[in-house]
Amino acid sequence: MRMNVSAKPDADAACLRPLSARSVVLSLLLGVHPPQLPVRDLVRLVEPFGVGGSTLRAALSRMVAAGDLRREDAVYRLSDRLLARQRRQDEAVRPRTRAWDGDWEMVVVTATGRGPAERADLRARLTALRVAELREGVWLRPANLDRPLPGDLRQVALTCTARPDEPPRDLAARLWPLTDWAATGRSLLARATGADHPAVRLTAYAAAVRHLLTDPVLPSALLPPDWPGEDLRTAYADYRRQLATTLGTQEPDDAR
Repeated sequence: MRMNVSAKPDADAACLRPLSARSVVLSLLLGVHPPQLPVRDLVRLVEPFGVGGSTLRAALSRMVAAGDLRREDAVYRLSDRLLARQRRQDEAVRPRTRAWDGDWEMVVVTATGRGPAERADLRARLTALRVAELREGVWLRPANLDRPLPGDLRQVALTCTARPDEPPRDLAARLWPLTDWAATGRSLLARATGADHPAVRLTAYAAAVRHLLTDPVLPSALLPPDWPGEDLRTAYADYRRQLATTLGTQEPDDAR
């Protein structure tokens, strides 16, 4: 059976690759609210990351042309597409949960005749909803997330509530590589909180956010001991508050 979360991209936190000029700009804008910065602030902020003014301006021009950013006067803002990414990132930092009563969400894909691109898109959507694939076309997770499944899923899948016979802890361990995820999370946490250079911190926290997007956000009863998810979220929220203070921006209410 396929494990549903890969920890490998960020598994070696000691070998994180430096961020490009584009990645530095996006990481900064994704971490502030509202997600906009004057070019003078960007010039000042990217300097510790080894990004010079000419490199920054070239990157900004390419990002506007690619639809990543919008420019109004001398202020750069995230595009609508990346605003949606920021919302997903914010939710990853503070996912809304509810008390778990033992129920599981189940999504059974019923659509047929779909091409590879459609199948890949549906797989990405289901993964983003933090449901995991038990077998081809059958996805599930504990029903502890305080969010509805999108209504348009009914066009391609049957959604229902289930209570599997398999012990919940055993089933969770089969669906997600929890030990690997936790090891990567602890490594990223140590790298980010122990960094003494702005570039290293930003690189580590950017990797931490990507890792949090793959957190299954399971009920505590189903997690292994010493699960680092909450510590990683708290550390990143603290870092984002420090960044907001530096920029004179604000954090959303649910991130405080």
